[in-house]
Amino acid sequence: MSERVYYNRQMPLAVYRELAAHLQLLDGVSVRLLPQTCSHFDYELSQIEGIAVAVLPTLDPGTQARYEEILEHYGLQHGGWQC
Repeated sequence: MSERVYYNRQMPLAVYRELAAHLQLLDGVSVRLLPQTCSHFDYELSQIEGIAVAVLPTLDPGTQARYEEILEHYGLQHGGWQC
């Protein structure tokens, strides 16, 4: 499995959880939320550092397309991803 980390410093915790729930519905995809590592609290920053997404290299094309659609949707709705 290859793992990639996506983050958006202003995305709310609830949105990260929703994204994780959607991605976990896909066969061959696993996710974990990364805790915030910032030493000070800031209301403008997310409570989550990012989301680590692991994808099987043998993911079928339909699932791969759906995976990319989900990430794109959340990225567009919340100001884009940094990797």
